[in-house]
Amino acid sequence: MVRKISVISLFSAFAILASYIETFIPSIGIPGVKLGLANIMVVLALFLLDSESAIIIDVVRIVIVGLLFGNIFSISFALAGAFVSLTVMIILRKVFDFSIITVSIFGGFFHNVGQIIVAFILVDSYSVFGYLPVLLITGIITGLIIGILAKILYERTSMLCKKILKDY
Repeated sequence: MVRKISVISLFSAFAILASYIETFIPSIGIPGVKLGLANIMVVLALFLLDSESAIIIDVVRIVIVGLLFGNIFSISFALAGAFVSLTVMIILRKVFDFSIITVSIFGGFFHNVGQIIVAFILVDSYSVFGYLPVLLITGIITGLIIGILAKILYERTSMLCKKILKDY
């Protein structure tokens, strides 16, 4: 149990660090769009650990990063996106055993669906759905990039992680 908590803490710390690093990457000019480097750790946790660990890592990262660099609105949007994307990713992983890249692409796609739902609730206007095509396309692209990076890290760390967690 101590090993699992240690690994979850390490993944959370890396996710927080990735979010911080991402604040230095210039925006591509599309409001609300970013790469989501921290999601590498969430996807890795889903494949190396379990769904509960991935949820813990994502929530810890969202709350800490939101308190440090954001506000209640950014936390709300991030939690909504995480809830929808994690739900889909867990189903795709557990039920259909999809690849890490495919799971990540769907995660990026559905993260933006969750955020649009929150925007609709806050703004109370259907006009926010006009932005959905842009967000869905960028979600697929960023999900692909995150999936490729997560796959590379998975291939390089899976044996070590399994060794560390062999008793958990």
